[in-house]
Amino acid sequence: MTRVFLSFCLLFLLAMPLAHAEKADKQKPIEIDADRIHVDDRQKVHVFEGNVHLQQGTLEIWGDRVVVTQDEQGFKTGVATAQGGKLAKFKQKRDNGEWVTGEGERLEYDARTSKVKLIGRARATSGDDEVRGAYIEYDQNTDQYYVTTAGGTSSAPSGRVRAVIQPKNTEEQ
Repeated sequence: MTRVFLSFCLLFLLAMPLAHAEKADKQKPIEIDADRIHVDDRQKVHVFEGNVHLQQGTLEIWGDRVVVTQDEQGFKTGVATAQGGKLAKFKQKRDNGEWVTGEGERLEYDARTSKVKLIGRARATSGDDEVRGAYIEYDQNTDQYYVTTAGGTSSAPSGRVRAVIQPKNTEEQ
């Protein structure tokens, strides 16, 4: 896919009128269930393994392994991975009541920037809209997506970036 076409698709996706993720989620505690946990309080690193489920408000992340780190200001970063050909997944409710979902071989969530990165066989949905590629970066503050096939295997059947964008005006004219 040429850079010009990819840029056009990206600009089109960025122009879509979307609502923000629920703002209250950032103020909620993070709850994590797993089979095993290793905590290094000195380095502020928590490793969760085995059928991991992380939840903060409406944000939920699933994977076989989740590593959560905390910086000096208290912001947390989570990296979820899946094994055996499975995909790590996330979902979050938006202020308009729709859900944003995503999956990939690796998910990275940064609470400081409110960005989710889906890496390897990446797929994200927002309401009935969908994007697929090898790498997707989703900014929860701006509801913007960046999608590319560079650096991995795309989840789209063609192996390229794919977007399905539903019409927003459903009234008959």
